[in-house]
Amino acid sequence: MLENISLKPFNTFGINVSARYFTAFQTEAQLQDIITSPLFQNNKHLILGGGSNVLFTKDVDGIVLKNEIEGIEVISEDDDHVYIKAGAGVNWHQFVLYCIYREYAGIENLALIPGSIGAAPIQNIGAYGVEIKDVFQSLEAIHIHQKEKIVLSKNDCAFGYRESVFKQKYKGEFIITAVVFKLNKKPNYNITYGAISHELENMGIKELNIKAIAQAVMNIRNSKLPDPAVMGNAGSFFKNPEISLDKFNELKKVYPSLSGFNTSNQQVKIAAGWLIEQTGWKGFRDGDAGCYEKQALVLVNYGQASGLDIFRLSEKIIYAVQEKFDITLYREVNVI
Repeated sequence: MLENISLKPFNTFGINVSARYFTAFQTEAQLQDIITSPLFQNNKHLILGGGSNVLFTKDVDGIVLKNEIEGIEVISEDDDHVYIKAGAGVNWHQFVLYCIYREYAGIENLALIPGSIGAAPIQNIGAYGVEIKDVFQSLEAIHIHQKEKIVLSKNDCAFGYRESVFKQKYKGEFIITAVVFKLNKKPNYNITYGAISHELENMGIKELNIKAIAQAVMNIRNSKLPDPAVMGNAGSFFKNPEISLDKFNELKKVYPSLSGFNTSNQQVKIAAGWLIEQTGWKGFRDGDAGCYEKQALVLVNYGQASGLDIFRLSEKIIYAVQEKFDITLYREVNVI
């Protein structure tokens, strides 16, 4: 167990805060040893994966556990599907590439999303028309208080838009150790997002395949999202809000460029980035905290911004959108 460790290398915003205690685990046995120790039981704790969906606004007065459980294995298959188990510490994008190389389809639209396997179901990560819930089979986790290993099904996880039971009912109760995915041997291509179709055309793709779709997604992401290794960020900072169909139609009269897509129950999801851009925040910079010039949905650390600097900027953006559109934005990033 290390003491007073900087967490700057362990979060993609590059925020320089410290943890009172810090340790990593590579196996379930190591994790069990940690959570049964008096030090763990007498301190607050925080589980870190890739650190790509967290904004630290203060030092962590407790124990930070970094999940480094590796391993990828095919556990079963049939004529149509393959079931793959991946350790919670596996890098998400590397897992996507692993599956694409073997022609296991279903997650090609999720290429280049930062983070780890264990964080994916917590957040129900998604992009370009695909979410984790679409390919999720089950997960293994350790109950922190009962010290028992359990298996949770798709229904158990109660997935929603960037939501799961781990952010609500079971928040702080489990540490995910592995996830099982149900992928397709026969691909069902999803290129419903216009940007993908357009990029595939630019690439000159004549025969559709999952490798080409993944490359198109990576091209799009690289063109509009900053590399966390170069500029601190956590990708999309805000969720895309849902509004009523009536409200959408009213806004459309005033703002013809507004676009959205129907979800359910007469609701329409609209782009948070568009709302932010309309309120003038795109490209804004205050010190080293800013709203990225190519994608208003992304808040960035240009170098020495604190977590509070980023948080305060997000507060101003939320207020501006609320004032102009009477729409509340919610953060996708977890604020610590």
